[in-house]
Amino acid sequence: MHFLPTERAALFIDGANLYSASRNLGFEVDYRNLLEFFRRKVHVIRAYYYSAVLETEEYSPLKPLTDWLAYNGYTLVTKPAREFTDSTGRRRVKGNMDIELAIDMLELSQKLDHAVLFSGDSDFRRLVEAVQRRGVRVSVVSSIRTSPPMVADELRRQADQFLELADIASEFTRRQMEPRPRAAPVRHTPAEPFADTADAG
Repeated sequence: MHFLPTERAALFIDGANLYSASRNLGFEVDYRNLLEFFRRKVHVIRAYYYSAVLETEEYSPLKPLTDWLAYNGYTLVTKPAREFTDSTGRRRVKGNMDIELAIDMLELSQKLDHAVLFSGDSDFRRLVEAVQRRGVRVSVVSSIRTSPPMVADELRRQADQFLELADIASEFTRRQMEPRPRAAPVRHTPAEPFADTADAG
């Protein structure tokens, strides 16, 4: 893992993607420890957390987390998720934060030496390339140890550095969980605890 203490860095956390990866690896993220872990490695000037939130529910299981993050060093970026019923009659939730994350990373890139992206989504490859052209190093944090792998090959190849989530998880693990069997590459948005949500296209 290559970080310089003097580098100005920002964390860009795709909440749904990190939740799904950590759950598949069998642990929960302690976000206080995660932020402290990176602050020990590099000069973190901003830590963004992105999540779509269902506003139709009186109480969202994500609310305690988002409230805590907002008061403990994270910049919270949310937007309403859209609920719909698919062709099989199953309740689905759709909410994609890729555009918000991309805009923030591009805008902040002129003040950064290093961007740390917590996502394995192949859609971010062009973003990473664009930020690198501005002279910013990009690390991608995800996992190839899940089945199937959470990170797209093209994103991993584009990154200056790939950090395997399973290798650094012990630094910010809340508690161990049973790894969840993963049948198909489904991207849950907004981040579970959102039991009956489905993939976000």
